Amino acid sequence: MISRITSHWNPTQHSVDIWMRILGSGLVIIAYFIIIHVDLMTGVITQFVADLISIPYFIRTKSWDVVMMLSFLLAISLSKLL
Repeated sequence: MISRITSHWNPTQHSVDIWMRILGSGLVIIAYFIIIHVDLMTGVITQFVADLISIPYFIRTKSWDVVMMLSFLLAISLSKLL
């Protein structure tokens, strides 16, 4: 089972959505720090962007529970921005 999963993974050829997910994960951590220690609105904007750029990866991998969770988080962030 593991060999089937890793046999398709090539670390030199990541698709764009994988890099977007990696960047999004880093931005989530940065956004949390910004919200707590710097500025609420800047943190919310950072969190919004992080969630938004992470969604394509989870759609492609059919992780619908994560897509739904991120969609709710986007709606919450958007309500704060408006």
